[in-house]
Amino acid sequence: MNSAGMLTEAFDRVQEAVHAAVDGLGPDELNARLDDGANSIAWLVWHLTRVQDDHVSDAAGTEQVWFSQDWASRFELPLEKGSTGYGHSSEEVASVRVSSADLLLGYYDAVHRRTAGFVEGLDGRALERIVDEAWSPPVTLGVRLISVIADDLQHAGQAAFVRGALARR
Repeated sequence: MNSAGMLTEAFDRVQEAVHAAVDGLGPDELNARLDDGANSIAWLVWHLTRVQDDHVSDAAGTEQVWFSQDWASRFELPLEKGSTGYGHSSEEVASVRVSSADLLLGYYDAVHRRTAGFVEGLDGRALERIVDEAWSPPVTLGVRLISVIADDLQHAGQAAFVRGALARR
């Protein structure tokens, strides 16, 4: 398996984990917080999708799906349009509410398709390209993509945990 195949497989596993955490849930479960300081499934999946959309779009030199496909308007969130969830307060987390699993998964799947299309043509040389010089050492495309995968899987796992905790209530 080559680099592109491994990245595709990794992002496909993220998609499976996201769907397992979200499929079949209604707005009450998606927006529920285990306590006032906890993240909801809606926030966790929205956030991991926003970060993937932001980071992959930046690396690919394309507009974020959030804007190009007008997901920002569909979500109708009381946040800055470019918000990804980094540094959100408890109140901002609570403001990320979704009307349905279809909305949340629709955005996620659109970002996944864009990501899959981008990574399928990458080779080792492309993964060595510097995409962020703000860090020391500078961040390569390969490191950025692995970072996105790791973050996405952690948040998808957290969403699965919240789903399980809600089911036991």
